[in-house]
Amino acid sequence: MILPIKKYPDPVLRKKCQEVKELTEEIKKLGLDILETMIVNQGVGLAAPQVSQLKRIIVVHSKPQVFINPKITKKSRETVTGEEGCLSFPGLFLKIKRAKEVEIEALNENGEKISLKAEGLPARVFQHEIDHLDGILFIDRLSFWQKLKHKLKL
Repeated sequence: MILPIKKYPDPVLRKKCQEVKELTEEIKKLGLDILETMIVNQGVGLAAPQVSQLKRIIVVHSKPQVFINPKITKKSRETVTGEEGCLSFPGLFLKIKRAKEVEIEALNENGEKISLKAEGLPARVFQHEIDHLDGILFIDRLSFWQKLKHKLKL
Protein backbone atom coordinates (compact mmCIF):
# COMPACT_ATOMS: atom_id res chain seq x y z
CA MET A 1 0.00 0.00 0.00
CA ILE A 2 1.33 3.42 -0.95
CA LEU A 3 1.49 5.72 2.07
CA PRO A 4 1.22 9.53 2.09
CA ILE A 5 4.59 11.23 2.60
CA LYS A 6 4.73 13.98 5.21
CA LYS A 7 6.18 17.27 4.02
CA TYR A 8 8.26 19.75 6.00
CA PRO A 9 7.40 21.40 8.42
CA ASP A 10 5.13 18.57 9.65
CA PRO A 11 6.07 18.02 13.34
CA VAL A 12 6.27 14.22 12.95
CA LEU A 13 9.52 14.75 11.01
CA ARG A 14 11.17 16.12 14.18
CA LYS A 15 10.19 13.21 16.44
CA LYS A 16 12.61 10.51 17.58
CA CYS A 17 11.50 7.01 16.61
CA GLN A 18 11.12 4.01 18.88
CA GLU A 19 13.07 0.83 18.40
CA VAL A 20 11.07 -2.08 17.00
CA LYS A 21 10.87 -4.58 19.89
CA GLU A 22 9.00 -7.37 18.13
CA LEU A 23 8.90 -8.25 14.46
CA THR A 24 5.16 -8.67 13.90
CA GLU A 25 3.30 -9.15 10.63
CA GLU A 26 2.18 -5.52 10.99
CA ILE A 27 5.82 -4.35 11.13
CA LYS A 28 6.75 -6.52 8.13
CA LYS A 29 3.84 -5.05 6.15
CA LEU A 30 4.80 -1.52 7.19
CA GLY A 31 8.35 -2.10 5.94
CA LEU A 32 7.09 -3.34 2.58
CA ASP A 33 4.62 -0.42 2.34
CA ILE A 34 7.47 2.05 2.96
CA LEU A 35 9.54 0.30 0.28
CA GLU A 36 6.66 0.47 -2.21
CA THR A 37 6.06 4.14 -1.35
CA MET A 38 9.74 4.96 -1.96
CA ILE A 39 9.76 3.18 -5.33
CA VAL A 40 6.52 4.79 -6.56
CA ASN A 41 7.83 8.24 -5.56
CA GLN A 42 11.20 7.59 -7.26
CA GLY A 43 13.14 8.08 -4.05
CA VAL A 44 16.53 6.63 -3.14
CA GLY A 45 15.53 6.13 0.49
CA LEU A 46 12.64 6.62 2.88
CA ALA A 47 12.24 6.46 6.66
CA ALA A 48 9.19 5.50 8.71
CA PRO A 49 8.60 8.98 10.22
CA GLN A 50 8.18 10.36 6.68
CA VAL A 51 5.02 8.25 6.48
CA SER A 52 3.88 9.15 10.03
CA GLN A 53 5.22 5.97 11.67
CA LEU A 54 7.52 6.53 14.64
CA LYS A 55 9.35 3.22 14.25
CA ARG A 56 13.06 2.70 13.51
CA ILE A 57 12.55 1.42 9.96
CA ILE A 58 14.19 2.63 6.75
CA VAL A 59 14.40 1.48 3.16
CA VAL A 60 17.24 2.19 0.72
CA HIS A 61 16.96 1.92 -3.06
CA SER A 62 20.50 0.62 -3.71
CA LYS A 63 19.63 -2.45 -1.65
CA PRO A 64 15.86 -2.58 -2.09
CA GLN A 65 15.09 -4.06 1.27
CA VAL A 66 13.80 -3.11 4.68
CA PHE A 67 16.22 -2.21 7.48
CA ILE A 68 14.79 -2.45 11.01
CA ASN A 69 16.53 -0.73 13.95
CA PRO A 70 19.45 0.33 11.73
CA LYS A 71 22.48 1.87 13.34
CA ILE A 72 25.75 3.19 12.05
CA THR A 73 28.52 1.26 13.80
CA LYS A 74 31.43 2.95 12.04
CA LYS A 75 31.99 6.07 9.93
CA SER A 76 35.06 6.94 7.90
CA ARG A 77 36.95 10.05 8.92
CA GLU A 78 37.01 11.05 5.29
CA THR A 79 33.99 13.12 4.30
CA VAL A 80 32.51 14.10 0.97
CA THR A 81 30.10 16.86 0.06
CA GLY A 82 27.32 15.85 -2.29
CA GLU A 83 23.87 16.88 -3.38
CA GLU A 84 20.91 15.52 -1.43
CA GLY A 85 17.19 15.76 -1.87
CA CYS A 86 14.39 14.49 0.34
CA LEU A 87 10.86 13.34 -0.44
CA SER A 88 9.69 15.48 2.51
CA PHE A 89 11.22 18.57 0.82
CA PRO A 90 10.02 18.33 -2.80
CA GLY A 91 12.23 20.19 -5.25
CA LEU A 92 14.91 21.15 -2.70
CA PHE A 93 18.45 19.89 -3.33
CA LEU A 94 21.31 20.86 -1.02
CA LYS A 95 25.02 20.14 -0.78
CA ILE A 96 25.60 18.21 2.46
CA LYS A 97 28.87 16.93 3.97
CA ARG A 98 28.73 13.27 5.11
CA ALA A 99 31.11 10.43 5.91
CA LYS A 100 32.37 8.79 2.72
CA GLU A 101 31.90 5.25 4.11
CA VAL A 102 29.73 3.76 6.84
CA GLU A 103 29.16 0.37 8.39
CA ILE A 104 25.57 -0.48 9.27
CA GLU A 105 23.91 -3.08 11.49
CA ALA A 106 20.18 -3.77 11.31
CA LEU A 107 17.58 -6.49 11.18
CA ASN A 108 16.10 -7.48 7.85
CA GLU A 109 12.38 -8.08 7.27
CA ASN A 110 12.84 -11.67 8.57
CA GLY A 111 14.38 -10.50 11.85
CA GLU A 112 17.87 -11.65 10.88
CA LYS A 113 20.83 -9.49 11.90
CA ILE A 114 22.64 -8.02 8.92
CA SER A 115 25.84 -5.99 8.66
CA LEU A 116 27.03 -4.13 5.63
CA LYS A 117 29.50 -1.55 4.46
CA ALA A 118 28.38 1.26 2.16
CA GLU A 119 30.28 3.99 0.37
CA GLY A 120 29.43 6.81 -2.00
CA LEU A 121 25.73 7.43 -2.64
CA PRO A 122 24.49 4.40 -0.62
CA ALA A 123 26.50 5.62 2.41
CA ARG A 124 24.97 9.07 2.01
CA VAL A 125 21.45 7.61 1.80
CA PHE A 126 21.91 5.43 4.91
CA GLN A 127 23.15 8.46 6.89
CA HIS A 128 20.27 10.64 5.64
CA GLU A 129 17.59 8.03 6.45
CA ILE A 130 19.02 7.10 9.86
CA ASP A 131 19.08 10.83 10.70
CA HIS A 132 15.31 10.87 10.04
CA LEU A 133 14.84 8.25 12.78
CA ASP A 134 16.31 10.72 15.28
CA GLY A 135 14.29 13.71 14.06
CA ILE A 136 17.30 15.16 12.23
CA LEU A 137 16.65 16.63 8.79
CA PHE A 138 19.17 17.32 6.05
CA ILE A 139 18.62 21.06 6.50
CA ASP A 140 20.07 20.63 10.01
CA ARG A 141 23.37 19.56 8.42
CA LEU A 142 23.81 22.87 6.58
CA SER A 143 26.51 25.29 7.68
CA PHE A 144 25.48 28.69 9.01
CA TRP A 145 26.27 30.31 5.64
CA GLN A 146 24.38 27.65 3.69
CA LYS A 147 21.36 28.25 5.92
CA LEU A 148 21.51 31.98 5.18
CA LYS A 149 21.81 31.33 1.45
CA HIS A 150 18.79 29.00 1.39
CA LYS A 151 16.67 30.87 3.97
CA LEU A 152 14.00 31.84 1.45
CA LYS A 153 13.58 28.22 0.32
CA LEU A 154 13.06 26.92 3.86
